[in-house]
Amino acid sequence: MEDRTINMEEQKEITIYDIARHLNISAATVSRGLNNNPMISKATRKKIADTAKSLGYQSNTFASSLRSKQTHTIGVLVPRLNSYFMSSVLAGMEKVANLGGYNLIIAQSLENVEREKTNALTMFNKRVDGLLISLSYDTQDLTHLELFFKKRIPVVFFDRVGSHTESTSVVIDNYSEAYNITRHLIDQGCKKIMHLGGNTHLNVYKDRLAGFKQALADHNLPFVEEFHLISNLSEDAGSNAAKFILDLAPGDRPDSVFSANDTAAVHCMIILKNANVAIPNDIAFAGFNNDPSSKIIEPNLTTVDYPGKTMGEAAATTLINHLKGITNIYITNLLTLKSGLIIRASSLKKPLSF
Repeated sequence: MEDRTINMEEQKEITIYDIARHLNISAATVSRGLNNNPMISKATRKKIADTAKSLGYQSNTFASSLRSKQTHTIGVLVPRLNSYFMSSVLAGMEKVANLGGYNLIIAQSLENVEREKTNALTMFNKRVDGLLISLSYDTQDLTHLELFFKKRIPVVFFDRVGSHTESTSVVIDNYSEAYNITRHLIDQGCKKIMHLGGNTHLNVYKDRLAGFKQALADHNLPFVEEFHLISNLSEDAGSNAAKFILDLAPGDRPDSVFSANDTAAVHCMIILKNANVAIPNDIAFAGFNNDPSSKIIEPNLTTVDYPGKTMGEAAATTLINHLKGITNIYITNLLTLKSGLIIRASSLKKPLSF
């Protein structure tokens, strides 16, 4: 087993006196600067703030937490709150946190990395005991989380994850599920499959694209670059994909669509249906996530079951067990949950054989 002994520098609590010594100014000046006192020049305030950040200083929001070193709060950063999947994840996290005696502080990045950075710093300064995070759409690196890694504040990624030796990730096998759903479409006779994908800097969309491509290759079907539409997979993105399809000559259109989420798939289907495109006979459809909308749209949408509540419970349990010394997230870096293909009418060009 790898020896991960924490050195004294990692354990040391950075104070305003450390910042003062570093800048060769008084602790009183540091305190005023951190509180944006107008008596301190803007240039000095910026130096103080930059030094505080580089040293890993945490503002003393709770005096009691300084003594106990614990606040019994966990930070949760999510891309957005207004999705069924994320609501399910948070429900699972809250259940586990409450049972474990922890409170959650929840913030959303609104798919913006700058907002994610601000929220992460806020969580750090509020002295959360650990962080649960699903990355924003345009996050490309983890530099804004180095404060946590340096201080050995445990970080657990879920769904959209980053690779870091000082953390662990909770995921499903996006590659295999994308492969299976593509193979299902091929088994239904589809040969010209369009993929509505997301930003491939993110593991979920990168892995779903890879699974899609591999299924095509294994069945001697070409990957057509023009049929790979990258977007934020919103309602508008789904509608725009439908307009793209309708602008093609009927003979040049795809015979099926695999969307990396249900939202884009459903809204693409709505526009096509209004244009008298028959689903699945003209164009078959499959999505991902098993959102409630997948069971409301007619025909019902083939999709992948994505256990949001289970993922939330697993992520929170992993973090809390680490905080309580039961397990160690620095040893187990990946937890893969069970998921599965749900076949419905939107993809059935021919009867299923059992």
